[in-house]
Amino acid sequence: MKHLMPSLRSKKRYLAFELFSEEPVNRGELVREVFSSASALLGDVLASECDIHVLGFEAGRGIIQCSHSKVTETRAALAAITRVNRLRATLHVLGVSGTIKGATEKYLNDYVVFEPNLKAIEE
Repeated sequence: MKHLMPSLRSKKRYLAFELFSEEPVNRGELVREVFSSASALLGDVLASECDIHVLGFEAGRGIIQCSHSKVTETRAALAAITRVNRLRATLHVLGVSGTIKGATEKYLNDYVVFEPNLKAIEE
């Protein structure tokens, strides 16, 4: 099978995200919920135009690929996720990049979740 020339390939964007949930979630459950959310919010036709793929998911963080012209619709579908496998969850998009390497270096390496110091607030 011949490969398409770069000028004929569809352009992609990569969304780095973090999933917050009550219990750890596996990749299959997340994929099912992402597609379900996109289909429910956008409809089947627009969801297929978004061309959403979960490329990687490990330890609550990962990368989702989508069409470059449907980034806002994809982000809306991801924001609509409230439960994964009947557990409360939310998906936070850390950033958008044009390459997987850029998304990984900018948003996933050395990412620290903000945790307020409750003892300092109480005093």
